[in-house]
Amino acid sequence: MNQRTARASAASLPTPDQIADSWLGRYRDLVDDWDAFAESLGRPLPVALWANPARISVEGLTELLVEQGLSPQPIQGLPNALNLPPAFRAGQQWWYCVGLAHAQEAVSQLPVTLMDLKPGQRVLDMCAAPGGKTAQIAFALDNRGTVVANDISYGRIKALQGNLDRLGVLNVTTTQSDASNWPTAGGQFDRILLDAPCSSEGTIRRNPSLLQRHDPAGSERLGPRQRALLRKAVQRCRPGGLILYSTCTFAPEENELVVADILAECEGRVRLRTIDIPGFDTAPGVTEWLGRTLPPELARCRRLWPHRNDTGGFFIALLEKEAGLPAEPEPELATLAESEHDEWLDGLLSKYGLPEDYWSRYRINRQTRRGLHLMAADHAPPAVPPAEGRGIFFHRTNVRPPKPTTSGALLIGPDVTRFRLELSREQRDAYLRREIFAPTPEQLAANPPGQVIASYRGHVLGIAILHRSGVIESQFPSRWSGRTTGTD
Repeated sequence: MNQRTARASAASLPTPDQIADSWLGRYRDLVDDWDAFAESLGRPLPVALWANPARISVEGLTELLVEQGLSPQPIQGLPNALNLPPAFRAGQQWWYCVGLAHAQEAVSQLPVTLMDLKPGQRVLDMCAAPGGKTAQIAFALDNRGTVVANDISYGRIKALQGNLDRLGVLNVTTTQSDASNWPTAGGQFDRILLDAPCSSEGTIRRNPSLLQRHDPAGSERLGPRQRALLRKAVQRCRPGGLILYSTCTFAPEENELVVADILAECEGRVRLRTIDIPGFDTAPGVTEWLGRTLPPELARCRRLWPHRNDTGGFFIALLEKEAGLPAEPEPELATLAESEHDEWLDGLLSKYGLPEDYWSRYRINRQTRRGLHLMAADHAPPAVPPAEGRGIFFHRTNVRPPKPTTSGALLIGPDVTRFRLELSREQRDAYLRREIFAPTPEQLAANPPGQVIASYRGHVLGIAILHRSGVIESQFPSRWSGRTTGTD
């Protein structure tokens, strides 16, 4: 968001009187402090970031931000996250473009922290795009094992895969499917995240026009879809496994009422777990709404109201499936051809000085004619539904000479011992703008012409070409370069 857009958004944020006169008035009896709630919706939302644990510590990210003249604030309860001012354009910074951090609203980071994730678990993210929670899950599993990230929209899957590529996520298979019809042959999962499509009422601080566009009756229309998704999540969860259901809306019709109906259908096979969220001031789930009395255990759900934590609005329920139920057979796994790529892989080893056993930590296969994809060694994608992508596209072999993709360079770059070119700040900015620029005499002396891994302050940026004519040509992808401003 540029400064002009930020000012326009702030100017359009609602006043407390506008909140009181809007459809949000239906929640007056649910909120502990209506005046504080209404006032909070008129303030712009802070920008929240988390540090990519595969590439940088939160302390290292803090240092970069402070050097940039910023004052990042730790977020209590999220030790890997930082808050920045609302007008800050995180997505256009160099460190964001090369996957050192990801911008994700603070309350949206909470569901994954509550799923009791451990390496070795099989995890399904049912409505995954744009991928922030998927990446959190992946790193909670140490970027190993098997995560399936599904979304119903092909366009959103493309955005999801772009974020996974930028962040270097290796243990995710993406699928395009209506998750309410997820196939039985796809198997069961130890953990399932259902961040359900909803009316998004809790995002008014980011999307103030929602106050005028929103139709309160939409919550009633969304309820059947949310029930179908949660019902399928229960079916696809292994006995003893956990399901995290979340929305970014205030409406009980999309939250407690959905959970209550699925619990009633399950007749004791699923129970609600008590949720503890250290560092956040939460409210219990609603047990009375519009004349309907819900079971008292619905109070185990948690609501996050904007005025209590300076966040958006959010709802979370954690369901546990009875451990004694019969489990289904393990799913059939996808067949991946992995033995025909030695020529390409040996070429990368020799050029960049990688260890001889380097590829043993990965699975590598050709998913398209463009080149090779790379996955965690123990990634085991199911045969159905069909995959849109597995791991990251890391080596382009349909060009001469073959070259690593940017996501591939970001992954292998820290391990290369040859053909690595450290850039100055000015060169970094030119590189990210996809410009041709001049090397220093020292850079020319240290590197022969050809492909090189470009880095800045030790952080890998991507692939560049050092031409015999004495210039450096950026290979940073055009779809990423538009994000950069050249700002420190």
